[in-house]
Amino acid sequence: QVQLVESGGGLVQAGDSLRLSCAAPGRTFSSWAMGWFRQTPKKEREFVGGISWNGDRTTYTDSVKGRFTISRDNAKNTVYLQMNSLKPEDTAVYYCAGARTKYGHIWYTSKEQYNYWGQGTQVTVSS
Repeated sequence: QVQLVESGGGLVQAGDSLRLSCAAPGRTFSSWAMGWFRQTPKKEREFVGGISWNGDRTTYTDSVKGRFTISRDNAKNTVYLQMNSLKPEDTAVYYCAGARTKYGHIWYTSKEQYNYWGQGTQVTVSS
């Protein structure tokens, strides 16, 4: 059972920044596309952003474009989500996910396309 481990969540004020990390201990995920999702009690899990396994392509949902950045370090088996200019509506549990793929330049936006998930990390943004 592959388990991804997220870290870096917390309580911040609006306008602050946070960087989430996601590691795959004991795994080499250089052939996985990676994604970040978030979920609140009132909403289904939604896509935030994705990155291809070679790191050259990223995509984001409209509400975070220009504020969030996904990056990865395959040597460290770690993917990051840098979140700037945080807003109260960004409050959610954030999950990272990995998708096995043969294609280095592809990212995925649907949660059904992902094979592996982390346990989630809470991000709370106060106004």
